[in-house]
Amino acid sequence: MILVVCGPPGAGKTTVALGLNRRLEADGYDFQVVHTDDLATPVYDHLFERVADAPEANWLLDGTFYKAKWQARIQEFPDVYVLLVTADRDTCVRRNYERDGIPDRAVKTIYDEFDWPDADFTVDTDVLRVETAVDLAYERVQEWLREAETVDAEHTREQE
Repeated sequence: MILVVCGPPGAGKTTVALGLNRRLEADGYDFQVVHTDDLATPVYDHLFERVADAPEANWLLDGTFYKAKWQARIQEFPDVYVLLVTADRDTCVRRNYERDGIPDRAVKTIYDEFDWPDADFTVDTDVLRVETAVDLAYERVQEWLREAETVDAEHTREQE
């Protein structure tokens, strides 16, 4: 399974991804976590190479994925679920400033040029507290995991 936690800078992606990973680890799930902030340029090429090198692994990918070409490329892998973390532009700029992130102009440009994905689930951190956003994302991921386990069990029975 590949979980893509995407959205504009300052929306709360990393906070949601880390909270989600903690909850999944507590349940015994092992996800390889990759934050695009930790990758060298070209960031998305490196990200796709990592996933391609271990296709059997569970992945939790944290990045903006603001370009449609990156969204389309990750969708080429099987079992991809997109969790969009969003907030309004002013909130993203303010949060980015408070954490001493990338330049404000970059946040505004990325937000304005964002190719909003057809997400499987969306949390709006303007409306939801972070803890609530993590809880809702976790519940949805549990549903996806249960669905995947059901499909695997059916596939196993068919092969017997």
